[in-house]
Amino acid sequence: MSKHQDVKVLLVSLQQELEHHGHWQRVPPSDEALSSVEPFSVDVLTCAEWLQWVFIPKMHHLVDHDLPLPSAFSISPYVEEALKGAHRHETIVRVTKDIDALFQPSSQ
Repeated sequence: MSKHQDVKVLLVSLQQELEHHGHWQRVPPSDEALSSVEPFSVDVLTCAEWLQWVFIPKMHHLVDHDLPLPSAFSISPYVEEALKGAHRHETIVRVTKDIDALFQPSSQ
């Protein structure tokens, strides 16, 4: 499988985990909230909102249009800290760690 395909599979898994654990929302945040320039939009969005409304759509766009993927990033430390104490957050963190692993220099 290509890296794009691997990312797509993990994005679907991440969405499923967010839905399964009650973190998926039907109503999007305001356009103003989605325009945040803060890392992870921490000033206006929860971690789950950022994953659902910013991270997943942006990554799907890159994958679906076969655009270059980021060279390296790590979201799981933020997700782990932000969801600490949330019901079954470990399964969500596990998927984000799998995503991060695809973007580490050794996996390129």
